[in-house]
Amino acid sequence: MINKTIIAAIALPLALGACAAGQRSAEAEALTPDQLAILDRHLGGKVAGEPVSCLPSRSASETIRVSDNVLLYRASGRLVYKNELRGRCPGLARDDDIIVSRVNGPGPCRGDIIHLVDRASGMQGPSCVLGDFVPYRTPAQ
Repeated sequence: MINKTIIAAIALPLALGACAAGQRSAEAEALTPDQLAILDRHLGGKVAGEPVSCLPSRSASETIRVSDNVLLYRASGRLVYKNELRGRCPGLARDDDIIVSRVNGPGPCRGDIIHLVDRASGMQGPSCVLGDFVPYRTPAQ
């Protein structure tokens, strides 16, 4: 039988390390050509607006993973919000885990924490902090 104290001694530093990774300020992470193609597919031809701290209630119909620190929230074909997390979220780009978020307001907001949960085991992985939401809109013609 494994000693619970030993498990806690191993698990606590791992959890604190994952938490600290989410607390670091977002550093410009070089995107791969595939990730740049995802951004271009969803943001190409759109114009960036002023960042907002929260998404309007139920405005995002789809969440798109770009990298370990960039998410896109599609509101419509003409409007997509880009969120650069406040640090790297290890494993986010792989799309292997489920994103679970606790929303405390009308929609996700800057500072809200998202969690990655393993699809097979249900075990929680890293916790990550959302940044500002930058709207990208198709210009009026």
